[in-house]
Order: sequence, then structure tokens, then C-alpha cells
Amino acid sequence: MKIVLVLLEILFVVLIVAEIGLRLRFGLGSPVLYLGDSDIGYLLAPNQKTRRDGNLIEINQYSMRSASISPLPTAGTGRVMLLGDSLVNGGWWTDQSQTLSALIGQQLLSGSGNGVSWQVLNVSANSWGPPNQLAYLQRFGMFGSEVMVLLLNTDDLFSGLPNPGVVGRDRNYPNVPPRLALVEVFNRQLRPSEPIPPRQQPQPSDLVGYNLEKLLMIEAIALQNNANFILAMTPLLREVGEPGSRDYEIKARQRLTELTKSQNWVYIDFLPIFKATAQPETLYRDHIHLTPSGNQLVSETISQRLKE
Repeated sequence: MKIVLVLLEILFVVLIVAEIGLRLRFGLGSPVLYLGDSDIGYLLAPNQKTRRDGNLIEINQYSMRSASISPLPTAGTGRVMLLGDSLVNGGWWTDQSQTLSALIGQQLLSGSGNGVSWQVLNVSANSWGPPNQLAYLQRFGMFGSEVMVLLLNTDDLFSGLPNPGVVGRDRNYPNVPPRLALVEVFNRQLRPSEPIPPRQQPQPSDLVGYNLEKLLMIEAIALQNNANFILAMTPLLREVGEPGSRDYEIKARQRLTELTKSQNWVYIDFLPIFKATAQPETLYRDHIHLTPSGNQLVSETISQRLKE
């Protein structure tokens, strides 16, 4: 009996040490939380601040990955709204100071000689596409931004209807914190995600056309707010090398290019830019997300266009 009690005590101590270690070292137990929304699909829960794997993540009162802001900029401050998905958001693997929005803000500040300070608003969430971004703009507006920069990746041209059903069911979109860091480890590694209920409306038959229509509506909001509109798109890793873009992606890209020309948009296609680098694979941390060097290249390219 004493041996059993000793073993239980040892197990209890091990679990406590593991819990503390997981929280302090990896930030487990306090994930970034999401809200389901019938129009936007989902967005980051407002007013969050946490650390994951040592990286600071701060979400302001408007569900942006930015510090708290006023509804409109103060005198002498210009605003750029950067819209996107996980590439713009940066995820748990990117510190707040190294997100694309933060890097662009730093680069604009270093190149500004007219005394204007710049805020770059980070409006993003994992797996957002044009439908989610448009719904956010329709809800919240542009916060006095002078320029809107929409950064897509190739997959975004195939985004479907926003679906709030992922929140609280998919392990990547929690809506409540776990009781313990150990519980989060179990849920992420062993517990399968719950089935996601489909939207009642059928998916559009032409997803590319559906998303191009959303882009037109996003640009219209920029024009209504007297803001310049810049569209940029990053490729998937396999598009940069072998096997290259698939046929349906090539056709989707062609349709997008035709739209940008017909609308006379400022369009930054990062596919040829990435291909021109000596080792394009070093720009990626996986098949879609970027390394710090990838973020640096994208932010510098966008910043240069903003300065022009």
C-alpha cells in the first residue's frame, strides 16, 4: 500500500512539473481563441494576449493581430490595412514584432522623411479567404486607412463560404481555453476534431469566380473610403520549383491576372519574385507559410511599393 502511495505521489509531482514546463516553455494551456460569426465565419476573439513557444501574440479590441487602436488615426499618423490569412497573421510560430505588418511598419518608419508615423493594421485569421475578409470590412470598416493591401496565396482563390462551424470543433479553432496544458497536448495529439457541420447554402459551382467577385467588392470598399488598393499573392512551395503549378491553379492565376489588368490594380505577383531567388525553398517553413527570410522579402517588396 505504501509503495502505491509513493508511486502516486511521484506521478502527481511529475504531472505538476510537466504542467508548469508546458506552460512556461511552450505557452500551452493558453491558446489563441476564436469566435464563430455567421457572416465572417470566424475571427480572433478580441482583447487577447498570450505567448506560444516564446512568441508574443496580441489581439486587439477589433480582432486584429495588432496593439489596441483608436477608431481613427490621430493627426500625423497614417494607416495601412494589411488583410490576409495565416501568412499575414503569422500564427503561433511568429512573434508579434516579426509579423508582416510589424516588419512593414518598421520599414515604412525607416524610410519616412516627412515626419509621418505609420500604423500597419493586421486584419487576418488562419485560413481566411476573400469571403471572410470582405465580411470583416463590411462589419468594421477601414479605420481611416489610406491604403489597403490584400495579401493572398494561391489557395485563397478556391475559398468557399465562411463556416462558423469550425469554431470549438476543429482543434485549430478553440473557443475556450483548456483546463490544463496537459489537456491541450492530449486534445491536439490524440483527440480527433469533431465533425464540422456544412453551411446550409451550397458551395458556389465556380469557386474562382466567386472569389474574384469578392475581390471586386473589397476594392470597392477601399475606393469608397478614398484608399489606394494593392493586391499581392504568394505561391505555394511546389509552384516555385517542381512539379510547378497544377493546371487548375494556372487557369485561376490567369483569371486573376486578367482581372487585375482590366481593373488597373496594383498587383504584386510573388511567383516570379520567389523563383528569381537563389534558394526559394529557404523562403518556406512548410508548403505555404514563410520563414523569417520569406517574410523579410515579402515585407520589403510591399514596403517599396507603398513608398512608391
